[in-house]
Amino acid sequence: MTADRELIQIVDAALAEAASRAGSWLACRPGCFDCCIGPFPISALDAERLSEGFTGLASHDPARAARVRTRALAYGAGEDEPCPALDPVAGTCDLYDARPLTCRTFGPAIHGAGGIGVCELCFVGATEDEIAACAVELDTDSLEAPLLDGRNEETTVAAALVDGPAHVR
Repeated sequence: MTADRELIQIVDAALAEAASRAGSWLACRPGCFDCCIGPFPISALDAERLSEGFTGLASHDPARAARVRTRALAYGAGEDEPCPALDPVAGTCDLYDARPLTCRTFGPAIHGAGGIGVCELCFVGATEDEIAACAVELDTDSLEAPLLDGRNEETTVAAALVDGPAHVR
């Protein structure tokens, strides 16, 4: 997973730069979890990272890991249902350090293959030029593809937590 750690360092550095550029435009903070609602696909690499993170959580905080697993087992993938890794009381991710690329890149202005993407809660009142000035270039698909080694299957956070990375379809 050395290559994955390098990928995460690249992504996290780009997002730190985007957050710095965004300044007060950025609404993302602990307790803000609108982006953690509803199902979304994750890659095989994300599933492996989550599984590893969950194993680590289970070894140092078994009670919290049990709550995450309970939420994952009960997860029904409803449009209004929170991600099973989200602690509903604290409003934070119990597997934050192992979170998928989608979670890492949502919020700040990212200029990727599809243009500039931002969270609708961020940049309220900003012009397109102001948003563009905050954007960083980051194409996670091209960075992740070589590490997937042809594995184009996707799964969900819940499936990765319940069945491990082997469940990727």
